[in-house]
Amino acid sequence: MALDRVIALIFLLICAVYGYTAFFTMDAGLPPFMRNNPIWPSTFPKVLSVLGILTALTIVLGLEKSNHTAEVAEINYRKLTEYKLGQAVSLLLLMVAYAFALRPIGFLASTTIFLVAGSAILGERRWVMMGVIGVIAAGFVWYLVDEVLGIFMRPLPWFV
Repeated sequence: MALDRVIALIFLLICAVYGYTAFFTMDAGLPPFMRNNPIWPSTFPKVLSVLGILTALTIVLGLEKSNHTAEVAEINYRKLTEYKLGQAVSLLLLMVAYAFALRPIGFLASTTIFLVAGSAILGERRWVMMGVIGVIAAGFVWYLVDEVLGIFMRPLPWFV
């Protein structure tokens, strides 16, 4: 079995467990006044799990393959060390660091640092442009979530 199908099968199992949790266990502790709402806290996880299962099944069953005669590059697990694993692992570690940095240094600083560092890991070297885009994107997302949606996110570090 090809590596992409193995990964899709693992993803399918994760989405199935996530879907089971979303459909059968998340709504059990819902207060009575929320049961009449059209959208529950489990609505988005339900949609995500169904979309993830459909996507994984598409790859596992090979429905995404085209019928063109052109050779398509497959992922070869024997040559895994030739891929850019350093960038992938660095981005994963950066995501974990971002999650841990959200509360202590605030949303705006941690998101800006995450965007700038992530684009630097991927090879971008225009530092001024990365900084400007990082600040604008972090500010825009914070404004949407905090002001428009009304969900409080600490924008500044804890000591300010």
